[in-house]
Amino acid sequence: MPTHDPRDPDLATFWRERHLCTLTTLRADGTPHVVPVGVTYDPDTLTARVITGGGSAKVRHVERLDGAATVAVCQVDGGRWSTIEGRARIARDPDEVAEAVRRYAERYRQPRENPERVAIVIDVTRVLGSARLTPLPPT
Repeated sequence: MPTHDPRDPDLATFWRERHLCTLTTLRADGTPHVVPVGVTYDPDTLTARVITGGGSAKVRHVERLDGAATVAVCQVDGGRWSTIEGRARIARDPDEVAEAVRRYAERYRQPRENPERVAIVIDVTRVLGSARLTPLPPT
């Protein structure tokens, strides 16, 4: 399984394309909880972000481990794929949440208002992916 340089420009470009992603967290019994999400990735700070409601299962899974939660986000486009792994924390600070919303709106669309919104901030530890991350030219 190829490991990618987290600052690779092709990787950053792939993570700017509009793709639905998944987030995997671990339940208390150690089984994976996989849900669809939108993810943004910042290769400069080596962080990924997910916005969500503060009472969601994914937030509870991360908070239960109090800063030691290892998570993975993944996106797939045909034969191209990438998984970002890292340590997650929940950001409730309004400025941090606003930054996550701004990035989400840039990649996807402006999300609906949600007064309970938080951000899952992932400090990247490893990036895996297909050997080719750039799209093939149209035929």
